[in-house]
Amino acid sequence: MDLDRLAAVHLFPVRHHSPRSSATLRAYLDEVRPKAIFVEGPSDATPLLEALVDPKTVPPVAILGYRTDGEPASSLWPFAAYSPEYVAVKWAFEHGVRVELIDIPVGTTLAPFDGALVGHDDADDPGGHEREIDEDRGEHGEHGGHGEPGEHADDGGAGDGGDGEPASAEGDQESIYAACARARGFRSFEEFWEASFEAPRYDPGPFREALLAYADLVRSDGDRLIHRARDAYMARSILERMGPDLAPSEVAAVLGAAHAAAFAARDVDPALEARLPAPIPCAVTLIPFSFPRLSEQLGYGAGNRAPQYYQRAHDAGGDFRRATLEVLIDFTEHLRLRGFMASLADTIEAFRLAVSLAELRGKAEPGLDEVREATIATMCRGDATHVDGFLWPAVIGRNVGRVGGGIGKNSLQEEFWREVRERRLPATDAPESFRLSLTNEVEVGTSVLLHRLRIAKIPYAAYAGTRAAGQGGAGARGQRRGQAASEVPPDELLRQLSETWEAQWTPATDVALVEKIVLGDTLEQVATRLLEEDLAACHTTGEAADVLLNAVLASSARAAASALDACDRFAAGDSDLPSLARACRAFAGLASFGSSRSLSSLGDGVIATMLEKTFARAVLRVHGGCTGSDEAVAPAKEALRTLHDVALSQPIVDRAAWFEAARALVDSDAVNPTASGLACGLLYLAQVIDDADVARIVGLRLGSAALPEAAASFLAGFLEVNALVLVKSRPVVEALDAFLGGILPERFKDTLPVLRRAFAALGATERRYLLENVLASRKLGDKASAAQAVLLEKDREKLKEMSEDLSQAMDDLDDLL
Repeated sequence: MDLDRLAAVHLFPVRHHSPRSSATLRAYLDEVRPKAIFVEGPSDATPLLEALVDPKTVPPVAILGYRTDGEPASSLWPFAAYSPEYVAVKWAFEHGVRVELIDIPVGTTLAPFDGALVGHDDADDPGGHEREIDEDRGEHGEHGGHGEPGEHADDGGAGDGGDGEPASAEGDQESIYAACARARGFRSFEEFWEASFEAPRYDPGPFREALLAYADLVRSDGDRLIHRARDAYMARSILERMGPDLAPSEVAAVLGAAHAAAFAARDVDPALEARLPAPIPCAVTLIPFSFPRLSEQLGYGAGNRAPQYYQRAHDAGGDFRRATLEVLIDFTEHLRLRGFMASLADTIEAFRLAVSLAELRGKAEPGLDEVREATIATMCRGDATHVDGFLWPAVIGRNVGRVGGGIGKNSLQEEFWREVRERRLPATDAPESFRLSLTNEVEVGTSVLLHRLRIAKIPYAAYAGTRAAGQGGAGARGQRRGQAASEVPPDELLRQLSETWEAQWTPATDVALVEKIVLGDTLEQVATRLLEEDLAACHTTGEAADVLLNAVLASSARAAASALDACDRFAAGDSDLPSLARACRAFAGLASFGSSRSLSSLGDGVIATMLEKTFARAVLRVHGGCTGSDEAVAPAKEALRTLHDVALSQPIVDRAAWFEAARALVDSDAVNPTASGLACGLLYLAQVIDDADVARIVGLRLGSAALPEAAASFLAGFLEVNALVLVKSRPVVEALDAFLGGILPERFKDTLPVLRRAFAALGATERRYLLENVLASRKLGDKASAAQAVLLEKDREKLKEMSEDLSQAMDDLDDLL
């Protein structure tokens, strides 16, 4: 390898997404007028360059490389209008100059290298030394910040820990980036970069030499074998593309600063290229990107702190003073629109202060730190509260790019964007909330679309709340605002009158749409494929029933039919009570609400038959499922509640069989006492047993012959059902009072923890009824009214004036409550 020839090429080091790098690069290319330009970027993406600079393509956009072997992995190479690579490619097309990408291909980027992904982060970039694993999407090529799969860290992002300080590679040892900032008297690396390389106006030659010197200094810090292997690949690519016909003076290479410094120093080991892994099957395309994804504050360490601010500086020819003034004017308008006092005089004063701060700190022009501090000191009167809410959106921006027509979308992208347009769904990189009325056929279709995206794990819409049938409030069990749809039981989603969603397009949306094309050509096919994969992993009736419900929500008839068959097959041998009860709940929901999801093809008869059979099987397993410790029977207790609800709401099931099974639990000493108590409470509320019967049962369970711990556990289960109704029953309270009074002192301490848990759920109203009935059962007469007054006034001193019996009653209750 002719390293002397390589070093003689017009090497131009850059920091990606840097306005000064791009402006100086353009001036440099105007000066040297190369015949060929080689740019760092995946070599197999070179055919996309024409579309990248197409007039209909508007940055920010990104090259997306993704696996095509069925594994969902990808990597992104984003470009802003001021990214040096974009500027170099655009200059080449404007001047009819040959331009090619010369870095390792996408297939090598996503291949494993010594147990990790190869990636393409640069040694000179403090944000480029960490990788993430996205739990839903597997391991990706580079930073997956803010949920983004595989955004590349090839561009010097801050990579800080929240205060702008680049993270040290070795524990608390200071990194070379922090040392550079400290040596120049700056508080963070980003401030050092802005003051040293971004704001000053450089001629191309001095800028190139200064950045090469800086890169030569820092490239050894955290240098890894992979960087040197990439150096060897890119060096060979440049020399091969030059061939004998191009002189080094006719070639420009636009590279990350560390790579350019290595070439200039002739520090390239050709043998290291053999260490690169063989490429895996991949493809490349171009997708829209957005400013929020470039912002390190939103998690993208390889971006910059404020894409919109740097865009303003780029549009102003590198004039950071003008960019600062424009941001301050925008911020003033934000304040005024929200009712704050802010005038043009405040804007001028903030601008003057920002300029003065920059001068005091030895900076050529103000940067983000000066903008923020001047804003707080003047317009915010020292209060930083509104800066984060108003200023950062102004400097980050919400720009979303657009890809020209030369790059076709795959069928999933076409379907997604068609549905977004037709249904008027959010299409920006900012969250928007909306509500769907499920009594409207069009909005039911929108719900089906969103559930297909949810099941396909395509990041776009998050479930935010519901209103269930028969409810005036904000939803049933498990339905909390902001809760992911995957966390809400599918049967709860099925029975809603409305759904609230929060949607936000991000580049990850298009990334996922591209990756999922291997699973089907439509969103329905993708959702069906994934549901069938989930079904193949099911082992119980309840798991299969959840797949069935998701299939209904996604209107996937094929997956629903397969899930029904699986439910029938599993139920025949399923001995797990919680699983069977979960399936009963699903079938009951389908029997009541399935037609609202346009899946009547399942057939009401099929669902009814499945519900009847599964319910009968569950009832037979009630007794066996309720044996064991309190922890072991906790799922079984929830199953009892479910079966009770189904029995009362579905006339087609054998309600008498359930009542008989529940009564057997009440009378059995072989099952867990809390399950017996719960069953007793359920039957009492359903009026299957009356006050006299429940008093007898409670009396037996809490009688002197019973072990105090078992009796307390029965009581705990009994009160779980509906404490208010139960404590209002005088016979129940009399039995309870007799039980508490009959516990031997030496056994009371052992029983107390269980009793405390039992009474913990009682609120003020329940406690008041309990006390009234205790007083009445002890025939304390008028003193009961006095006790009520005492409770309401919360005046403990008046208790001393009452009878010894009343005081003793209150003390007994205090021990528990």
